[in-house]
Amino acid sequence: MNAPATHPGSGTSAHGGRKRYLGLMLGSMGVVFGDIGTSPLYGFQGAVTAAAHGAVGPGEIFGITSLIIWALLIVVTIKYVLFIMRADNHGEGGILSLMALAQGALGGRTRVVLILGIIGAAMFYGDAIITPAISVLSAIEGLSAVPSLAHAITPPIEISIALTLLIGLFTAQSRGTAKVATWFGPICLVWFVAIAVLGLMHIPNEPQILMAFLPTYGLTFLVHHGLIGMLVLGAVSLTITGAEALYADMGHFGAKPIQGAWVLVVFPALLINYLGQGAFALHFLASPAGHGADLSAENWFFLMVPEVLRIPMVILAAAATIIASQAVISGAYSMSNSAMQMGLLPRLAVRRTSETEAGQIYMPTVNLLLMLGVILLVGIFKNSGALQDAYGLAVTGTMSVTTALTAVVVRKLWNWSLPRTALVVAPLLAVDLAFFSANMLKLLTGGWVPLVLGGAVALVIMTWMRGSAIVNAKVRRDRIPLADFLASLARRPRPRVSGTAVYLTADLELTPSALLHNLKHNGVLHARNAIVAVRTTDEPRVADDARAVVETLNDLFVGITLSFGFMERPDVPTALGKLNLANLPLNPMNTSYFLGRRTVVRGVHRGFRRLQDLLFIALSRNSVDPSDVFAIPPGRVVEMGTQVAV
Repeated sequence: MNAPATHPGSGTSAHGGRKRYLGLMLGSMGVVFGDIGTSPLYGFQGAVTAAAHGAVGPGEIFGITSLIIWALLIVVTIKYVLFIMRADNHGEGGILSLMALAQGALGGRTRVVLILGIIGAAMFYGDAIITPAISVLSAIEGLSAVPSLAHAITPPIEISIALTLLIGLFTAQSRGTAKVATWFGPICLVWFVAIAVLGLMHIPNEPQILMAFLPTYGLTFLVHHGLIGMLVLGAVSLTITGAEALYADMGHFGAKPIQGAWVLVVFPALLINYLGQGAFALHFLASPAGHGADLSAENWFFLMVPEVLRIPMVILAAAATIIASQAVISGAYSMSNSAMQMGLLPRLAVRRTSETEAGQIYMPTVNLLLMLGVILLVGIFKNSGALQDAYGLAVTGTMSVTTALTAVVVRKLWNWSLPRTALVVAPLLAVDLAFFSANMLKLLTGGWVPLVLGGAVALVIMTWMRGSAIVNAKVRRDRIPLADFLASLARRPRPRVSGTAVYLTADLELTPSALLHNLKHNGVLHARNAIVAVRTTDEPRVADDARAVVETLNDLFVGITLSFGFMERPDVPTALGKLNLANLPLNPMNTSYFLGRRTVVRGVHRGFRRLQDLLFIALSRNSVDPSDVFAIPPGRVVEMGTQVAV
């Protein structure tokens, strides 16, 4: 691209570009970095608590701080910001987008890539349930650090406040977040400035904490502390929660604004705060109060705050954690929508909450399940400390899958040599697996939660895919080839009625069941007929000029294939209306859409197969109406039913 010529208007254009870039950076601070930005509330505290199983002295504090610094540097900065964010799928990121990219690189859907994608998506849903619970609880627990409230704020009150905020957050989802989302970035910017200032207040007290930048402190700690070292490593993974959001939200903000926000604001603020927490811990250990104190019971973050500012900091922390929770809830909506388009999940209701932003959606079923899961977790674990054991496994599991899928992309799509791929990916995967293994040690104390949640999601995905394959195979077997059907019509013409009929089908080579039933029951054809197949591509969005492929079958029928990206909503009437075909006028008042509705019944399987059958039938019956999926006006739809056994 040529450099722009210098002229009086170029300054204005450059100023507008910088303003937009800064606006995207600010917006990303609320949506992308809300999760990782609130990890100082519990990350350092969790690591010290894990270390408190043994003796905690200055060496342990240096080791913990060093591990946190290098986790942020290696996993977030090097792996995500500099490496994985290059593996975008036409500007989109996230585990399913990466899975689609890997499948495209391999030339189609492969079992290994599909399984990795399902595992990563399942783990993400576990993360989406745990994040709101642990984040909001950790903020509300700061009230106990306020001297004037310490006796009044009991654990049941903390739980009640947290649940009130969380239920209110989920209840408000149906109204959309467009009106308040503009405040997310500024609030989080204030949060990052506040935690950086907080760290700067304490680093001068123990400036030697800056030695924690040396990786030898972290490595020495791991080597000399055995099992406790692994437990601490698992807790350190809490400081990188939300790193996946950097990649997942690329499509909303772009890679460069996210990278700029991380390098210029978020990363420095987190580093300074963790160094401040380390300095504060060293100072506390050297004080008379630190001798013999139960370090696992200390709320390091809020103890750093001057007493007069603790209530404002609790309020700011609560706001930041609610924003972090909103970001992960919105991410769950987006992933569910993409999974539906890819055929991994049944069709669920999707509501648009913004007239201008296509990405602003609300999914009632997903929202309800997330809310019930969050309430259940808060009720079971009761505090953020107990939830920490559950959190790390979900985060590190998703990260490991992301690295594995990226290896496929760089090897097959970027055409890297095997040695180069191994040289770059193997160390990153080794770090991921080290964190994952450390969190597996907490399997019985909470690590089972994301595995159970992920297992349930994976079961739903696999059951839906298996059941859909069985149904499609049976339907395909019973269908008449379209060429044979059209030939029979040529031999035996049927009466015609005015108007246009659109028949939706999964395969243009076969006669739609709705067409056969229409002829059987009504005995007539419309003057113009379109057989339309809708397919989802491995790309997030499809350009309008590549949307449709049209084939004239005869003087009565045209075949049309409409392609939509996995991030799009398939709007069939709008896509057909843009074709302007002379032989297919689409007057909304004179067009009927014929859909085939399948009623699934149980077959004769036993055991686990029978349970899968029952689950698939339940999922099928709770799927939304196809007219809603394809944005077809309900008043123009004619449904023809068939029964299929699985």
